[in-house]
Amino acid sequence: MAVVKVIEVMATSNKSFEDAINNAVTEASKTVKNIKSVYVKDMNGKVEGNKISSYGVTTKISFHVGE
Repeated sequence: MAVVKVIEVMATSNKSFEDAINNAVTEASKTVKNIKSVYVKDMNGKVEGNKISSYGVTTKISFHVGE
């Protein structure tokens, strides 16, 4: 029987939402092994001078912890 754990990770990027998602997975993978999926729970942006200056995401990352 497989056991899956889910953690919530927030990340940002100055480039795009996609880059912010990749940053979340990259940072989580430094300490979490067997990552299987990422779910984007929330997206937001910081606006300066009528332009988006920062992209933010809240993700849920799933990984196997047992068999």
